[in-house]
Amino acid sequence: MFDRGPIPRYVQLADIMRHRIKRGVWPRGETLPSIERLMEEFQVARVTVRQAIQLLAGEGLLSPQRGRGTFVTAEPGAERRLLVQTTLDDLVEMYRGDTPDLSNIIESRRQPILTERDGIPAPSYFHMRRVHSRDGEHYCVVSIFIDDRVFALAPERFRREVVIPLFASLPGIEIAKAYQTLNIAAADVEVAEDLGVPVNTPVAEIRRVFCAPDGTVIYLGEATYRGDYIHLEMDLKP
Repeated sequence: MFDRGPIPRYVQLADIMRHRIKRGVWPRGETLPSIERLMEEFQVARVTVRQAIQLLAGEGLLSPQRGRGTFVTAEPGAERRLLVQTTLDDLVEMYRGDTPDLSNIIESRRQPILTERDGIPAPSYFHMRRVHSRDGEHYCVVSIFIDDRVFALAPERFRREVVIPLFASLPGIEIAKAYQTLNIAAADVEVAEDLGVPVNTPVAEIRRVFCAPDGTVIYLGEATYRGDYIHLEMDLKP
């Protein structure tokens, strides 16, 4: 059941237990099976189960109580979901109401790697790498490349606000083409450090491109989200 790689077994067990809570298999207020039953089900040592419970207690999902057992303290996890929108207008509206804590960890003149499909490169770009978090928990790290001419219109706002709704609100800026791609991947060492998760934790990589009417790429965002924050809905029309 457990990977023999570098991720500790108790972390893998905690991930299984976390998903059971999120799916409602173990509802809020319910007592977890005993440590002995969990040891038997997952074929692990007592210390592994205790470490997994302690990890989830630190996340506010479980509450161990001496002599009474371990109680589930969280609802199934819709509150952490970030909906992956499939139209630009919906994406703008989603982020317009989003108020994460933003921490800019890098600012540079690094230039993006663009493909022919993306569009025409701008003469130069302003680059920011930032982390989004809520309640002290990092859930997204993103590299943002903004056409220098656009960035110069509101540099301080770009540094402190969520970029996508700001783009949509700037006068004189027209987004003629926009698209995004989503890949499921595993956190490398740098991403794991930025998000505070183990290496190889599942993540979602989203790449977004906005182009001006002349085909110039005025925005490129390369975001990596914790896998447990992503929720994708698609309207499958018959």
